[in-house]
Formats: sequence, C-alpha cells, structure tokens
Amino acid sequence: MVGILYGIGAASFCFLLGILVFDKSPDNWFITIRNYYTAQVPGAMDMSLQKFFVIVTLPALIFSPIGEEIFFRGFLQEALETRFSMRSSMVIESAIFGLVHLFHHGLVRTNDGVNFFPYSGMLWVVLMFFTACGFALLRKRTGSIYPAIAAHATFNLVMNLLIFSFLF
Repeated sequence: MVGILYGIGAASFCFLLGILVFDKSPDNWFITIRNYYTAQVPGAMDMSLQKFFVIVTLPALIFSPIGEEIFFRGFLQEALETRFSMRSSMVIESAIFGLVHLFHHGLVRTNDGVNFFPYSGMLWVVLMFFTACGFALLRKRTGSIYPAIAAHATFNLVMNLLIFSFLF
C-alpha cells in the first residue's frame, strides 16, 4: 500500500511542478511524453481518448515497472551493494535511472531533429533521481521488489491519467 501511495504522490508532484513552472509549454516533461505517445501510436488523434489511453497505459503498467525495477533495484542496486554502501549504491543507481529518463524529456527526437531542453531536462532528471530513491528505499525497507514495482506502475498510471485528463 505504501508503494501505491508513493507512486500517486510522486507522479502528482511531478505534474504539479511541471504545470507551475512550465505550464503547457514544450519544456513541460509531461507535454513531451504526451507528444511522444501521439507520434508513436498510428491514428492516435482519430481514435477515442479512452482507447488511446488504454493503448499507451497498459504497456506502461507492465513492461516499464517490471523491467526497470528488476534491472535498477534488483540487479544494479544489488551489484553495487557488493562494492559500496547501501546509500552510495542507491545514489548511483538512482542517478543512472534519472539520466536514462533524460530521453523521455531533455533530449527529444522529433521530426525536426533532436531538441535539447537543458533546464527543464535537468530538472526532470532530478525529479526522476528522487523518484528512484523512493523506489530503492521501498525495496530495501520491505526486502522485496514488489512494492517498488507497484510504486512505479502507480506512478505511470497516475502520470497518464493526468496527461490524458489535463493535457489533451
């Protein structure tokens, strides 16, 4: 349950900060994600918003949370802890997680080429770093990867609910 609450809080905070600082401009990371969804789903703008939501949300609830949590909080964090302290391991793997998410917003490929959003991109990386720290703490405190997977899936669900409710 704590994982679900964490996912709701983290996604809501990211959404509110993006709206407060960048409104609905291209610097808002959730606008970038919305645009990515639209570009990746053929005929997205010709289908109902509900169908479009389901098409992009189901994979975001399954593949990303399971795959990323097994890799980052399972494999990578455990491997780092054989050499570093728990805190250092968490910082390293969360930093890598944040940097990987630079490709969701920060360095974005569009039809016009690659767009770079230096300030909002770095803020997004910081947000993803702290989000990942929460996932890592959930894993360590519970001794199980499942709460981190639940938190990650909930983050993605709430993110998509907010995108589809307020940014379309």
